[in-house]
Amino acid sequence: MIAVLTKELRFPAPSSANADGLLAVGGDLSIDRLLLAYRSGIFPWPLNPRMLTWFSPDPRAIFDLETWRPGRSLRKRMARGDLEVRFNTTFDRVMEYCAEPTFERPSTWIIPGMFEAYGELHRMGYAHSVETWCEGLLVGGLYGVSIGGFFAGESMFSRVSDASKVALAGLVDRMKARGMSLLDTQVMNPHLERLGAVEIPRSEYLKRLKHALEQPVRLAERA
Repeated sequence: MIAVLTKELRFPAPSSANADGLLAVGGDLSIDRLLLAYRSGIFPWPLNPRMLTWFSPDPRAIFDLETWRPGRSLRKRMARGDLEVRFNTTFDRVMEYCAEPTFERPSTWIIPGMFEAYGELHRMGYAHSVETWCEGLLVGGLYGVSIGGFFAGESMFSRVSDASKVALAGLVDRMKARGMSLLDTQVMNPHLERLGAVEIPRSEYLKRLKHALEQPVRLAERA
């Protein structure tokens, strides 16, 4: 049964989610609720702008930091040296670009209230942008939430070929360098599968999440 959230700051157990991963509806995007959600293996994914919906899917999609490597074509693209990866220089713009409609994604789940909520998470040091720049222009990137050794990727965009892939490679390199252990990409889709994401059981994900949250590390300083 899908839970209806109240003002009380709590979530049902992830195991109570339905077959689609839907766990609860309602609640709000307060900072405390968002942080509790991510620490519990739950994330907001609004299916319409009028109601918040919260998910904890099984299986869960991740990028395995131990095995993920950029493909040959991406390595060749990176070797050209014209794309630069930066962190946290323009978080708000990255979110805005991620929310823009595309041919493959004609509508967005990034509802207006999320800009304020994730902007505040960014100012508090929990949300980060990974950006790809070319000749002074922002051409690709992604954003997500990071706690300890855990990073939850929320959305990505690309305005030139391979720009979001370069941002992903930069994120993986940074996470490895910082000793982080879990790169969550939440729900598998064909694009993420092509990028090299894999699925693991939710029970295994929650074990990895617990370990990652306990790591005394961080992805990046705020800009």
